[in-house]
Amino acid sequence: MNGGGAHNLSEEESKQDGAGDTDGGEDSNEQEVIVIQDTGFTVKIQAPGTEPFDLQVSPQEMVQEIHQVLMDREDTCHRTCFSLQLDSNVLDNFAELKSIEGLQEGSLLKVVEEPYTVREARIHVRHIRDLLKGLDPSDAYNGVDCNSLSFLSVFTDGDLGDSGKRKKKGSELEQIDCTPPEHILPGSKERPLLPLQPQNKDWKPMQCLKVLTMSGWNPPPGNRKMHGDLMYLYMVTVEERHISITASTRGFYLNQSTTYTFNPKPANPSFLSHSLVELLSQISPAFKKNFSALQKKRVQRHPFERIATPFQVYSWTAPQVDHTMDCVRAEDAYTSRLGYEEHIPGQTRDWNEELQTTRELARKNLPDRLLRERAIFKVHSDFAAAATRGSMAVIDGNVMAINPGEETRMQMFIWNNIFFSLGFDVRDHYRELGGDAAAHAAPTNDLNGVRAYGAVDVEGLYTLGTVVVDYRGYRVTAQSIIPGILEREQEQSVIYGSIDFGKTVVSHGKYLELLERTSRPLKVQRHNVLNEKDESMELCSSVECKGIIGNDGRHYILDLLRTFPPDLNFLPVEGEELSPESVRQGFPRQHRHRLACLRQELIEAFVEHRYLLFMKMAALQLMQQKANKESKLATLTENSIPGAAVPALPSIESPDASAESSETSTETLTDANSDAVQTETTSTSDAPQPAATETPTTEAAPKTEPMTETDSSATTTTNASQATSIEDIVVPTVTTNGPLVPFATAIQNGECESPLEGKAEDIIPGLAQAKELAESLAAEDGSGIDPKSREVVLNACKAVGSISNTSFDIRFNPDIFSPGVRFPEDSADDIQKQKQLLKDAGAFMVSCQIPSLVKDCLDHSALPMDGATLTEALHQRGINVRYLGNVLAFVDQTPAKAQLEHFYRIGISELITRCAKHIFKTYLQGVELSALSAAVSHFLNCFLSSFDAVAHLPADELVSRRKNRKRRNRVPGGGDNTAWACLTPSELWKNIVSEAQSYYHFTLHCENADQVVEKYGLQKITLLREISIKAGIQILIREYNFDSRHKPAFTEEDILNIFPVVKHVNPKASDAFHFFQSGQAKVQQGYLKEGCELINEALNLFNNVYGAMHVEICACLRLLARLNYIMGDHHEALSNQQKAVLMSERVLGVEHPNTIQEYMHLALYCFANGQLSTALKLLYRARYLMLMVCGEDHPEMALLDSNIGLVLHGVMEYDLSLRFLENALAINSKYHGPRSLKVALSHHLVARVYESKAEFRSALQQEKEGYTIYKNQVGEAHEKTKESSEYLKYLTQQAVALQRTMNEIYKNGSNASIMPLKFTAPSMASVLEQLNIINGIIFIPLSQKDLENLKAEVQRRQQLQESGKSVEDLTVDSPLELEDKIPMDVNVD
Repeated sequence: MNGGGAHNLSEEESKQDGAGDTDGGEDSNEQEVIVIQDTGFTVKIQAPGTEPFDLQVSPQEMVQEIHQVLMDREDTCHRTCFSLQLDSNVLDNFAELKSIEGLQEGSLLKVVEEPYTVREARIHVRHIRDLLKGLDPSDAYNGVDCNSLSFLSVFTDGDLGDSGKRKKKGSELEQIDCTPPEHILPGSKERPLLPLQPQNKDWKPMQCLKVLTMSGWNPPPGNRKMHGDLMYLYMVTVEERHISITASTRGFYLNQSTTYTFNPKPANPSFLSHSLVELLSQISPAFKKNFSALQKKRVQRHPFERIATPFQVYSWTAPQVDHTMDCVRAEDAYTSRLGYEEHIPGQTRDWNEELQTTRELARKNLPDRLLRERAIFKVHSDFAAAATRGSMAVIDGNVMAINPGEETRMQMFIWNNIFFSLGFDVRDHYRELGGDAAAHAAPTNDLNGVRAYGAVDVEGLYTLGTVVVDYRGYRVTAQSIIPGILEREQEQSVIYGSIDFGKTVVSHGKYLELLERTSRPLKVQRHNVLNEKDESMELCSSVECKGIIGNDGRHYILDLLRTFPPDLNFLPVEGEELSPESVRQGFPRQHRHRLACLRQELIEAFVEHRYLLFMKMAALQLMQQKANKESKLATLTENSIPGAAVPALPSIESPDASAESSETSTETLTDANSDAVQTETTSTSDAPQPAATETPTTEAAPKTEPMTETDSSATTTTNASQATSIEDIVVPTVTTNGPLVPFATAIQNGECESPLEGKAEDIIPGLAQAKELAESLAAEDGSGIDPKSREVVLNACKAVGSISNTSFDIRFNPDIFSPGVRFPEDSADDIQKQKQLLKDAGAFMVSCQIPSLVKDCLDHSALPMDGATLTEALHQRGINVRYLGNVLAFVDQTPAKAQLEHFYRIGISELITRCAKHIFKTYLQGVELSALSAAVSHFLNCFLSSFDAVAHLPADELVSRRKNRKRRNRVPGGGDNTAWACLTPSELWKNIVSEAQSYYHFTLHCENADQVVEKYGLQKITLLREISIKAGIQILIREYNFDSRHKPAFTEEDILNIFPVVKHVNPKASDAFHFFQSGQAKVQQGYLKEGCELINEALNLFNNVYGAMHVEICACLRLLARLNYIMGDHHEALSNQQKAVLMSERVLGVEHPNTIQEYMHLALYCFANGQLSTALKLLYRARYLMLMVCGEDHPEMALLDSNIGLVLHGVMEYDLSLRFLENALAINSKYHGPRSLKVALSHHLVARVYESKAEFRSALQQEKEGYTIYKNQVGEAHEKTKESSEYLKYLTQQAVALQRTMNEIYKNGSNASIMPLKFTAPSMASVLEQLNIINGIIFIPLSQKDLENLKAEVQRRQQLQESGKSVEDLTVDSPLELEDKIPMDVNVD
């Protein structure tokens, strides 16, 4: 558990019992979950000098966790060295509470002060230092100890609960100042940087002490040691009193030493106290006052603002923080605090042993698995932190190499039991693969391999802890050390694989057996290769993968850089012709290195796509055999089912055509005799659709496998590249009654389809029989099946390239096209097939995955906002970033290019900053440490500033470099370390343009930053953010003037720090994720209550594994908040969403796109809770962040502005409201097309504001536009159209009444009888209703009769579902939850 905060959190969340009803096959889980959550009980705690208090505990907790809570509580926080006693028996710190005899509800635990040891005294001083720094953000700015920033409390004035400030709901309206700062208004071009980190008034430090440091008299001499002296401290109080303190076994007291004379005798009075806080409170009144105020504030902060995150998050901007004197920090820096973790006895940690032992823990039942996953996660996050520290120490030159005689780039290091190597091509190891470029790419490939094998989690097969760190232009790989490897030569220890890329190869039975178990999930084919003696060796991995048995007897595999097959689009091979789709897009292309491989997500998507194809083929042949019942389909199959294997199966249309076709009409194929054909066109995205409430974090998409011999029940794989929400699943195929030709192409090409889980039966006639046939073939050896059916499966297998002839099974041989690898003659046939499969996969990438990404962006199911989310969207679909140029070129040719402008802009900005990062990497390698800040600021000036000049090196602090500079002026770039100063803006941009061409094959037309901004509509501040995050630069937060032609934007004082960029494995909480998904599925089917229970359950399990802070917990809390809101519990929604926002800020970063979304959700729930000013502040914050991250022109901005406009309308700020709503209308029209239902809704919202302003003519005009859209899109009879028409009538009446009144006034002057006109301020309820609609939440009012019908309908659907038919809409299980109103979660997207 992470400190006390976590304890309190898990406390409240672990009280619910058991899981709701989950899908079948989970009964065992439910039982286990109930076991985990034995009900908690309360104990009384009595600490010296305080009243006894009650504490809620759970039986699973350890005694140590109560210690943590006490060290965090305001009244007991200053105690660290104590024991807990029950009836005078000391409790064991590591015992679980349930194992303690006599501990029960109401027991009294006494806190008893224990004597100190040196270790305990150190821990105490450390803890007091932490309490004094409790509110100080400097650790977060410096990226230390897993601290990170959070600014939510600045906007919510503390907690969002019922704090005293919230009592003024009624009068709140008058007191709101709604005017946003100028730079947030629509159309503002100003992008200030300072508001990114608003000043938190709590951070103004309250000084308790001036100095607290170790005394120079340490350690105590022998005779004082025998009096119990442990160490000496030196302090200066706020009142300027200098004191010397002895830490002794009995506590702390004043001694008589001064700075220059040592007199360890106790002073008079000595103030002996068991805790340092008690001592100082007696000496210094200021300390007493400020310390208690500080602790009050500290305890009031939300626990999520204080708990450490599992992995360090760095901030790319920071204010100038005062550097204070800090003994603990100084000690940490210089005593290598290698393994000095308080809880670990002994010296350094044996990382390898820890990483492997946690893997070996039992995983039979849920409690075991939770324990195992928690241990694995904890060790991984500790290892990542240690590896990062070590890598920085290596690059900063603070670690001695193990081969100091060699040149620097070849050196290797060991520090803290971790092995470090640099990303350079040592001893020409990678010469044939691309030299240094390959050596730079290999570590990340290797890490992906480690990640993949770790996820498969085969018992008995071990991988190394691996972390890849980029720091100061160098790439460092940190690995745990195999026991015994350093004593032996590599040649002796490798018993499987090859150490020279396939020249010599060895194999090993045990390794084959272990790797065989990973071969199906990783889709790796067993294959034979020849060794140097031309003997055939069997492998089940790539040749580079080495097997080494450590001295601990474990089977390790390392060098997993070719776990996934090569990407032929970037690997030109003599005499090999790629498929026409790839060739048309200009592939194969020369890449920097020959290690380009396909991503795991692509392999999964490709195999799933092939599986669907396999089922279709078998189904069509079966239908054909069925006495040609459907003559149409029969003729079809002859065209499409070849006797032998079809050569390539990718798309036959040109990419443009396929994009157009996906736009025009996508239809679901239905059985000829089924009900009507359901057509879905792209405009469906406007109609309310059943939508997943939220998708979980992308990485966590499940990876099940396709049907195979062992697991024939799985019909389809859940595609990792599909987000798990229903709205993403539109199946583009052709109707049965449509023209015949497209069907053949659909089969050959396999248009990209996203199958609904297990619902493929209703898509194609005969699919069910095909499935049965495939299953029965897999189950028996196929003897009892008539040859005709067997032939059907055989044909289908051949056509899709399956490696088995009796069932669908696609695997890849990772050694194809590896230089130096030779295959035996007898497998030539196989190899040919494998080569074809790889070409097909490459074609699938260009003809399917890239178009599908663009389609998802067109219909807004993918909405990247910045580089990171763009990369994530690419990776989710298996597209490597090296395809970025292609993706952009594809967007450029799309007819709907205007609606993809935001995507294109983010892509260009990502491409430019990545090119700049490549250049920056080599640029930094030539800079010596003393010139680092000058060099970085010069680079940023060349990259972003309009000022065109050479580096003005300010006079050096140390004079020596002046001489240097004179010399440099004679010999530009004369080999000394100031060559970096010769870079000019035009040269840098030339390099960026050529890098874009050579790496991404994309042509940029620009010669400097200003042209880029002009041509592509980018913002310099966005480019600055992207390059800083990618390169790990931290800059001073101030306003930068990029456009000045007279002075550079950055000076060396603006560069505050360089941080490492770290890549590591993220271990997953599998059971928790399983619950999360079941909960999502339930919510999608409309069973909100069960869904809610499952998700609560998932939250508990996540907390159990990850501690309190994690991205996945964030997704869980967000979904939970949304469900609370829909089910009418606004307060609970607010509390959960507040946690989600804080967690997103802390774990992802304060301006991460995800955090922006969380702010928007929180604003909605605040509004629903009547906290209007807070809601506005949150929306303004979200808008500011979004302007910063991607600018104003983005589809998501329309939603944000509609929210702001509605809230402003609610508080009667009509003119402001119009500015935002009209901006939203413009953006919606641009990105959804002027005829979209979203645009109609925007018109309606604008009309309502005009109505409130009594400008009825404008209101009528807007509403008419909306009415026309409704009439054209959904028809006269639709309720939306009717509503609009009613509203038009009402507006007309109002307009007429107003006109009459005006005429009356003109005619009769002052004595006119004026009809009172109705000027209505909108009611909060009506504003909230509109807010719900635009945010995709609809409450449907129902009559009693409707309820009865609904119940019947729900039961009918359930029966249908059980019989396996698909459910189109969301259904709701227990409609009586909200008195006669039924909530649905509908995305109006």
